[in-house]
Amino acid sequence: MLAHTAAIIDVESSSPIMNPSYHTEWWTPRLAWPVIAAAVVRLTLLAVMLARGGTAVLFQGDTISYLEPGRNLLLHGRYFADGVPDLVRTPGYSLFLAITSLAGPSAAAVANVILSVLSVILVWKLGRAVFGDNRVALGAAWIFAFEPIAICLSVVLLAETLFLAFLLLCMERLAVFLRGRRLQVLAAAGLWLAAATFVRPVTYYLPVALAMGLFLVSARVPGLRWKAPAVLLISVLPWLAAWQIRNWVETGYRGFSSISDVNLYFYNAAAVTASVKHRHFSDVQSELGYTGFLDQGGQSYLYQNYLIRNPEQAGWSQGQRLAFMHTEALGVIRRHYGVYLRSCLTSLLKTVVEPGTVYFDRPLLLYPEYPGHATALFVNVGLVRWGIALFKAHPWEVAEKAAFEVVLLVMYLFAARGALDDMHNACIWLLLGTSLYFLAVSAAMGGLGADARYRLPIMPFVCILAAAGVWRTKTVAE
Repeated sequence: MLAHTAAIIDVESSSPIMNPSYHTEWWTPRLAWPVIAAAVVRLTLLAVMLARGGTAVLFQGDTISYLEPGRNLLLHGRYFADGVPDLVRTPGYSLFLAITSLAGPSAAAVANVILSVLSVILVWKLGRAVFGDNRVALGAAWIFAFEPIAICLSVVLLAETLFLAFLLLCMERLAVFLRGRRLQVLAAAGLWLAAATFVRPVTYYLPVALAMGLFLVSARVPGLRWKAPAVLLISVLPWLAAWQIRNWVETGYRGFSSISDVNLYFYNAAAVTASVKHRHFSDVQSELGYTGFLDQGGQSYLYQNYLIRNPEQAGWSQGQRLAFMHTEALGVIRRHYGVYLRSCLTSLLKTVVEPGTVYFDRPLLLYPEYPGHATALFVNVGLVRWGIALFKAHPWEVAEKAAFEVVLLVMYLFAARGALDDMHNACIWLLLGTSLYFLAVSAAMGGLGADARYRLPIMPFVCILAAAGVWRTKTVAE
């Protein structure tokens, strides 16, 4: 696929685009082909899924936890789930899903597909802003059109696709700022970043990281050293603060989203405890009271199994329960910090190299007889025994995983080539720094629940750098 990309992008002019219309141009005729290809691949996968399993296959473990508060907000004007203010999910994707699903789950899935196809255009825009080269930008669009994780997640009802669209809008504006130093462009980037954070809180700390980067980049530019970070932060932080105030006023919880505390308690601390006591991860989770969104939906696991094991908290507020979970989890981690670091490395490895075939297999109802949850099996029996059991049960699935893994590693190799050939480009450092941020957050907070899904935010950057690497390799070969 990458070699084919090199042949396609060769037809575009390589000269940087210097005219003022560059930053506002949203289309080129040659972009129609990767956009059409992306739409065909995604819609075909969606059609096959619906034919095999109906609309039920569109729902994932987290879908209901987004849908219920979104519908309550849309219909009743209150962001509630299970009769109380929802703290687990932020309202961005919940509202989007509530609106698009009014015509049924299939309509919501089609809306997700449209967003994913639009993201192909955004990848092209970002590629042009980073390299100023139409060939690289078009190649990045082609690669992203066939990127497996982006395809898989575009056809199920999860927040990742909407989040990625907002993130790409933010990153494109940041790259344009680095090229032209216009503060109004930076303000727009901040607004898109705030929107992305309301969809997925994973970018909650990213404004500060980006502000630090802007401070360093603008250190030698008169008047921008302090203005650039200030403009970015002012355009993001008030929106996030407003939601935190809502959480505190309604529930006594001071955070932005309680999903971080939930993961810290039920995944990070549970993984550490399981490792220290040589027990199964899933057993420890169950003892802590974790049931999960798939089984009960919404926040109900905080009020049923969790309260059975913590009856003294029956009269506590949400904020008090979450504060308890946060404190207890940190205590476990501090007592066994080395074990926690090993857990972080496992999480990082899974995020970076896991092929992600489960996001194809599950909605397509492939290998339904294979027992258990993939993460639990992996943790409970170990990598080797897990691989042997999987090969014996489903050799074709092993072949599928191997094919996905080869494609991923080839993309990484070309991306490394594309980055290393132009390290003086500040926009490349923007992509690399943001990628490191996402990997660090997934390692620190994802625990053993991290998988290929956590990799999606960095894959457009990998595609852009890989397109540059393909072009550099092709140029040297000639």
